[in-house]
Amino acid sequence: LRPLLAELDRVPWVRRVGVSPLSLRDTSELVASITGAPPADRVLDVVYRRSGGNPLFAEALACSPDLPESLRDLLVAGVRRLPEESQEIVRVASAGGDWTSHRLLAAVSGLAEAELVKALRPAVAANVLRTDGDGYLFRHALIREAVHDELLPGERVRLHARYAEAIASDPALVPSGRAEVEQAHHWHAAHDISHALTSAWRASAAANAVFAYAEQLVMLSRVLELWLQVPDAAGRIQADHLKVLETAVDAADKAGDWDRGLALAEAALREAPASADPVRRALLLQARARMRHHLGHGGYTDDLREAVALIPPDPPTAARAKVLEALAHEFHHRPRGQARAEFRQIAEEALAMARQVGDAATEAAALGTLTWALPLSGPGNLEQVRALFAESRERAAAAQDYLQLLKAAIYESDLLEGLGEHEQAADVARDGLAAARKYGLARTSGATLANNLAEPLTSLGRWDEASEVIERALQLMPPPINRVGLLRLTGDIALARGDAVAAAEATEDVKTALEGAAFKDEHHLPLAVLETELRHAQAQYDAALSVVRGALEKFDLLPSPRYAWPLLVAGARACTAAGAAAAGTEAVALGDRLRAEAAELDAEGRTQRAHQLTFAALITTDPSETAGAWAEATRAWVATAEPYPLARVLLYAATAALNAGDREGASDSLLRAAALAQDLGTRPLTGQVADLAQRGRIGLGPVPGPAPARGAGGLAGLTSRELEVLRLVATGRSNRDIAADLFISPKTASVHVSNILGKLGVASRGEAAAAAYRLGLPDISQTRNEQAEGPAR
Repeated sequence: LRPLLAELDRVPWVRRVGVSPLSLRDTSELVASITGAPPADRVLDVVYRRSGGNPLFAEALACSPDLPESLRDLLVAGVRRLPEESQEIVRVASAGGDWTSHRLLAAVSGLAEAELVKALRPAVAANVLRTDGDGYLFRHALIREAVHDELLPGERVRLHARYAEAIASDPALVPSGRAEVEQAHHWHAAHDISHALTSAWRASAAANAVFAYAEQLVMLSRVLELWLQVPDAAGRIQADHLKVLETAVDAADKAGDWDRGLALAEAALREAPASADPVRRALLLQARARMRHHLGHGGYTDDLREAVALIPPDPPTAARAKVLEALAHEFHHRPRGQARAEFRQIAEEALAMARQVGDAATEAAALGTLTWALPLSGPGNLEQVRALFAESRERAAAAQDYLQLLKAAIYESDLLEGLGEHEQAADVARDGLAAARKYGLARTSGATLANNLAEPLTSLGRWDEASEVIERALQLMPPPINRVGLLRLTGDIALARGDAVAAAEATEDVKTALEGAAFKDEHHLPLAVLETELRHAQAQYDAALSVVRGALEKFDLLPSPRYAWPLLVAGARACTAAGAAAAGTEAVALGDRLRAEAAELDAEGRTQRAHQLTFAALITTDPSETAGAWAEATRAWVATAEPYPLARVLLYAATAALNAGDREGASDSLLRAAALAQDLGTRPLTGQVADLAQRGRIGLGPVPGPAPARGAGGLAGLTSRELEVLRLVATGRSNRDIAADLFISPKTASVHVSNILGKLGVASRGEAAAAAYRLGLPDISQTRNEQAEGPAR
């Protein structure tokens, strides 16, 4: 094909299109479409890694983990056409892994330089092997796998042993830091169990040193697998079996493989009775509690209390400080009353003991935990809390505890966002996210920090930026519990923009991720808000009331004002809408329950205060007080710099002003709401503002802010990708069809469609197509003509 492609490249009207591999999410959707159900994370990881994003290979692997014979023949066909000496060197390279240096290939093959080059050249020319730096890799990993599978058993053992011996003699034959891991792999493949065990143990330490926690867990699992097969295994690695289990639990925690970590912790606890070593057992109980917490299981507080009881307070020890801090941390968010006093006492005891024994890592953790015990209202309190976070980071850095550094960023950004300090929260989370990537924790702590960055961006109305952060984080396939906030924010943004289908999908995704998880206010209460608002938007008022009522019955809102106030506001909105739709009796009863909850709830920070005033305005029944209540709520939202809730409140304020006969006030509120809604691209709110203006006979005139405009390159308000999507929308394509045509995920296509509708200021896909045709988007007329003539393709 190469000569033909070279000729075609010279033709002016020919455009070469590079088809990029499927992303992890695309692969997940492909596998789901084949198997009829979303794949488990482990299955998806295997399919994606082995297929390399190739749709043909992914489809084959989704149907069978073993390569089908027809696909195997296709993969090795190019190899079988090579000269025999080239086939032989390809077989040698297949045992070397994904990439093999030229010098390592020479050492293992035993060929002189000239003979090696002569054998390699046909393989490179046929695109079986590719040059990469000073080495070679297979064009596709499955080709290497297929060739390796065809090696004879004795041949395979001999080759892997040669690789291990060559690397042991000269570690520079592999990339820096990889010698131990590569030896472990080759000794294991060569079935030399003694060398495999010792090299895997050394490789686990090397992987930990470079933050490769998933690889560390693989190596430790191999040590455990070989333990009973190797005489005097403990003597060979200078560590007992329990020590290997403890190290593996820590690696699983950092790698985000918490199911595996829980199983390892359970196994370790069976080997560590309290009578033998109470401190060791206490630390394992803390590790099990951590896994249960990550997985959303219950029972972790009982584990921590038992751990504290196992370690006496005298003499002071680092172990007791550590389990005390872990117990204090489990008082989630800002406890109330007696619970706050107990929480603070435990946190302060942990901090004092950590300082007494010189444990900087636990001291850093205790400082971060203690911030949740301090009140935030009052002058100087926030500065005091932030000073504690700064001290926590300083101590974590001194201890080189990268996990605690990230925890400090998570806690501080979360606290700042809860208080309505959105810009500061985003700055802290952004720095933390960069650190998570640096320290190999992007899937776990990084996913939480991505949520903590996307949340303030969403609050500030920077929805496109937030969506990009979310998409990048989800591409890493974080553990289910770490996806919850990201998926929920996706639903919030989609619903605000008017895409109820995408919002409903996100709602179901969150529910799936939370299946079996214990209650956590930051997950379950925002989900209830999203579902309430979704049912409200769909005019399913009874369903909206049911969601709110269910949340009130199942969850205690008082310890969680940050997440409770939005639920109360959503519930009050639903009650108002249901009352107007003749579902009044139930709405009145629920409204009374909401008032009772609100009367007991605190409000810390600007955002919570704004929600509190919004709720008060929604439940105000005296017409003479309504306009004033909405004016007060409007001022509160202006102070938060959150454009979307401000625009919604301005719409309510305009309605109250019209009812009071204040046309000037109504006009001012509607103009401000219209500008904000247009800026944000929220179609439902734009439509509601226009509808109220029409009914109130208020002329909005030209709305301030950016408007879609026609430019030399088409519609200047749309990106080039959105123009591609719009052309497909105009042909009647669904989101799934668009995704297939443009090699993107259906969710990404849905986001593009939502953005397009917002920028064009239209309410439906049909209106978008008509607007594009009317404004002269290239190719629309031609496409419509092709459709009229029939399926010519």
